[in-house]
Amino acid sequence: MSDAPNLFNLLRLRDDTARPMYQQLEEQLAALISAGVVAVGATLPAERRLAEDLGVSRTTVQRCYDALRRRRMLSAHGRLGYRVEAVESRLKPGMERLKGFTEEMRELGRTPSSEVLEQDVATDRSIASIFGLPSAAPLLKLVRVRLGDGMPLSVEKAWYDVSAAPALAEADLSGSVYARLAENGLTLTRCEQTIEAAAPDERESAIFGFEEPLPCLLIRRRSYDGGGRMIEYVEGLFRGDAYAYRLTLNA
Repeated sequence: MSDAPNLFNLLRLRDDTARPMYQQLEEQLAALISAGVVAVGATLPAERRLAEDLGVSRTTVQRCYDALRRRRMLSAHGRLGYRVEAVESRLKPGMERLKGFTEEMRELGRTPSSEVLEQDVATDRSIASIFGLPSAAPLLKLVRVRLGDGMPLSVEKAWYDVSAAPALAEADLSGSVYARLAENGLTLTRCEQTIEAAAPDERESAIFGFEEPLPCLLIRRRSYDGGGRMIEYVEGLFRGDAYAYRLTLNA
């Protein structure tokens, strides 16, 4: 086993953010492993030593290592410490059918979760025009950070036609919106989706834990019910270092 590079020079933990130290440490170590900066087979420092080097509690490092073990990125080897394991560095979800983030994560064996940053009913002339609605039509704006196994994977800005599902405005949307829609008798049957390269802004970089902007995937989606009514418009920014979409094309 080889030793990992000096992590003290690679990790930048912040105390001016609401994100816990152990999550910051987990996200940064996962990114270093995925990028190959910390190579497969390398041995990470013991919990106590890394905690002392970084000036954090041993519990912080312990929670980080435990999370990385659950993600199968590390394995414990007793006195030899923690070994970096070979893992698929990028998620590769299929795009053969319409599904939400929650279902997608579960299919990939990850635990989905969300942090709701904004949930308000308001008017937006430009978004209303996308729906083909009058400029003063009420729309639900929902901004969330979508996480897989605690790692921020996307920042999602979504709008919904609340006239189609009024109860959505006051619902708990930290989970699957599609499940909430189904509870209101709405099923999305078709979507139109585009994918393009994009750079995160300062706020999005902070959410992803980027020290400087890294390439991301911007996915725009318009979703419709069985009657052809547009219910959802989404702009999701997915981190490029963790996501790669898979397509299956038949002749």
